[in-house]
Amino acid sequence: MRPVFYTQEVKAPNSRARAGAIHTPHGTMQTPAFIAVGTKASIKGITPAQYQELGIQSLIANTYHLYLSPGERLVEEAGGVGKFMGFSGPIMTDSGGFQVFSLGEGFGKKLSKFLPEEATREAGVAHYDEELATSHGKLAVIDEDGVSFTSHINGSLHRFTPERSIEIQHALGADIIYVFDECTAPTADYEYQKEASERTHRWADRSLKAHRRNIEKNNQQGLYGIVQGGRFEDLRIESAKTVGGMNFDGYGIGGSFSKHDILGILDKVNENLPEEKPRHLLGIGEPEDIFIGVAAGVDTFDCVLPTRNGRTGGIYTKDGKIQIPNAEYVNDFGSLDPGCECPVCKNHTRAYISHLFRTYEMLGPVLASMHNVYFLTNLTRTIRQSILDGRFEEYKESFLARYKK
Repeated sequence: MRPVFYTQEVKAPNSRARAGAIHTPHGTMQTPAFIAVGTKASIKGITPAQYQELGIQSLIANTYHLYLSPGERLVEEAGGVGKFMGFSGPIMTDSGGFQVFSLGEGFGKKLSKFLPEEATREAGVAHYDEELATSHGKLAVIDEDGVSFTSHINGSLHRFTPERSIEIQHALGADIIYVFDECTAPTADYEYQKEASERTHRWADRSLKAHRRNIEKNNQQGLYGIVQGGRFEDLRIESAKTVGGMNFDGYGIGGSFSKHDILGILDKVNENLPEEKPRHLLGIGEPEDIFIGVAAGVDTFDCVLPTRNGRTGGIYTKDGKIQIPNAEYVNDFGSLDPGCECPVCKNHTRAYISHLFRTYEMLGPVLASMHNVYFLTNLTRTIRQSILDGRFEEYKESFLARYKK
């Protein structure tokens, strides 16, 4: 038996949506599930003691950042990333591949994972992400063997290869680790997407061999392959077939999409991935995206936006997103999202949290982040139940009709 494996409970009729479980050495995740982002072994604004109350089953940490600080050897000495941060549940680590995109192709070009609907697909046109642009170094050079990059901390030069990424993730000790990949920009043309996708396949093979060679870690950690290919359907299908044939423990779907492309591509990708293996949508997890992903057969999601939006006063509600610092909420003594059972909504009003933001109290972003993470963990839990009850399509339609109005 592999250290990470998937069991399916129910599959929705006329849909790829499914309810199941991902079994890991540190516990079982009920799926579909939202995986919180814990970049530096910390979900921003939330303590591990609060995870259970907020419905957090698992988190995904960042190999690049933990490698630079505190270093993988210190984390290993602490007993792995879970013990280091005081969390006993399942943990994922990414491979550092997204940093290839953000440091190299994406650096200084105002690029992000998603190409907005209204944007043209010319180079350099996409959302500007200030946090991304200021959190990394100014150099990443990709070659066939790997990527060389400078640290955003002190400018020192570093080198990641597929083998080195796996070595670092072995030391970090997460239950689920990822192959080293090249995550291209959404604006990249077909020829470069094809080149990068094929390079990712070669790196996937090298990552898999490096993992299997370490017998101890191979028996303790599951390795996910990653599907690339950008917005091009044929490249995505080819990538799914290639990576899907490599016998990984699960599969991540990475890279960049436009909102217009994502539904059809995801469906075709999952059609070509092994049915018995789990699938994770990397870096994408807004409420609308989760429904699209689940309908296409995705099991787990991660996204930085719940805490990032929370830090600037953006709040998820069943009626859509609101900005709690706005004047309309100054005298509003209702909860952030009426009917929500999270600890924030049970104990605090919109007026109070608006006051915290308007007076720059740090508790405001903390409470907003807590609520937003609960909103998505609870949403995926409710989606799971709707699949078990045979009413996924009905629930999807009713939720989105209200959320988008």
